[in-house]
Amino acid sequence: MTEAFIYDAVRSPRGKGRNDGALHEITALDLSAQVLASINDRNELEGHEVEDIAFGCVSPVGEQGAVISRMAALKAGYADTTSAIQVNRFCGSGLEAVNIAAGKVCSGETDLAVGGGIESMSRIPMGSDGLGGMADPSLVFQEYFVPQGISADLIATKYGYSRDDVDAYAVESQKRAAKAWDEKRFAKSILPIRDVIGEVVLDHDELMRPETDMQSLGALGPAFQMMGEQMPGFDDVAILKHPEVEKINHVHHAGNSSGIVDGSAAVLIGNEKAAEKYSLKPRARIISMASIGSEPTIMLTGPEFAAKKALERAGMTAKDIDLWELNEAFAAVVLRFMDAMNVDHSDINVNGGAIAMGHPLGATGAMILGTALDELERSGKSTALSTLCIGGGMGIATIIERVN
Repeated sequence: MTEAFIYDAVRSPRGKGRNDGALHEITALDLSAQVLASINDRNELEGHEVEDIAFGCVSPVGEQGAVISRMAALKAGYADTTSAIQVNRFCGSGLEAVNIAAGKVCSGETDLAVGGGIESMSRIPMGSDGLGGMADPSLVFQEYFVPQGISADLIATKYGYSRDDVDAYAVESQKRAAKAWDEKRFAKSILPIRDVIGEVVLDHDELMRPETDMQSLGALGPAFQMMGEQMPGFDDVAILKHPEVEKINHVHHAGNSSGIVDGSAAVLIGNEKAAEKYSLKPRARIISMASIGSEPTIMLTGPEFAAKKALERAGMTAKDIDLWELNEAFAAVVLRFMDAMNVDHSDINVNGGAIAMGHPLGATGAMILGTALDELERSGKSTALSTLCIGGGMGIATIIERVN
């Protein structure tokens, strides 16, 4: 099959996903269009070269509906001939979109494509799509569905992570993100977002709290204890599925969980033919891609299995990976992944993650892949694996190798 190469990766800063956030006045369409336009501008493309665009979006309703990737492409000046698709794999949507774009290149369907994502969480709140089957009692009872926060606390309890463990991880995420920004490690990929008159409204990740320490986190109460222990009593549901856990220890809160933010990202992917034709320089090749389903109650352990599947397909082992990016949905998710995959903390999320900078649901997968690419080039390392846990019990992973 044809090899797929990454030629560029760009993202918006992550804006606070609230009414007072800097990106709240920027529509999802404008946010997406600015990122897509940047891909063209940075690579001196005229607009007709990209044949297809795949964009992740977890709440594809309101202004994020109507195949926002197509609307954004048109607004960004892409040619009428550029097709587009909007995809939803919950938190893995952005990486799934990248994998779809890469798959089209590998299959020979397209020479040049874009994968990425959008989520304007201040303008389109989580759950705006009505949650579908996840709100259907017949399915909820059958699969022992619980909210993700309960799943995260279940992981912490089952695998023995204390409140201090998850808080310490969160403090480190904040420190790493602040250092990465201080050292301009994101400079290659960040696109300052502008308003309708061209003024920059945001040029940095807005959610970061570099002053965070164990004392400030210790003052926060568990976010999911009430819904777990009182009405509607989700702890009992989780324990029915996992009877080895006698009582769930609630350790997660806003400070050690991913932040709600707005953001968009795009990754330019193509084959060697496109590189020659449009004078593009490959930065990395995509080695392997994998997605997998996992047990729906504990829900957030999918990255382990997706990573193993991607490694097996590539004929690699965890020791062959130099750099790991795992979305920090909750601190216990990363702690469990490190233990399950025998990954040292010094090799994963080295520039911080969603606990510090936020998780714009449909865009995060594309963002962390771009972060991995930038870090490979900065550090001179060779291989990286990006992965995310996914609602409903799934996981996704992509392995890349730096070129030159």
